[in-house]
Amino acid sequence: QVQLVESGGGLVQPGGSLKLSCTASGVIFGTWVMGWYRQTPGKQRELVALLVDGGGTNYADSVKGRFTISGDYAKNTVYLEMNSLKPEDAAVYYCKMVQRSDTTYWGQGTQVSVSS
Repeated sequence: QVQLVESGGGLVQPGGSLKLSCTASGVIFGTWVMGWYRQTPGKQRELVALLVDGGGTNYADSVKGRFTISGDYAKNTVYLEMNSLKPEDAAVYYCKMVQRSDTTYWGQGTQVSVSS
């Protein structure tokens, strides 16, 4: 069974940076969308950034200009570089990969905390 394994979360001060990584434990053929979502207690999971095969990207308005998504489709790896972090960015961050067959995989989540 393929699993997505995330890493890179942690505690950072406001204004700081973190880089999240997500790699599939096995081979996922035909991945065409990779992305990051986040969730805080009592709220729905929300889109942070998407990367579409071919280079297209989509960002939540709240992170535009501060976060950058990148990835390697051949290696089923996706990254999220987060700069100028704010307390409101604190959440559990989840990666997602979608095959062209619409099969979707989710990571287990990694905690990002932003506090002085």
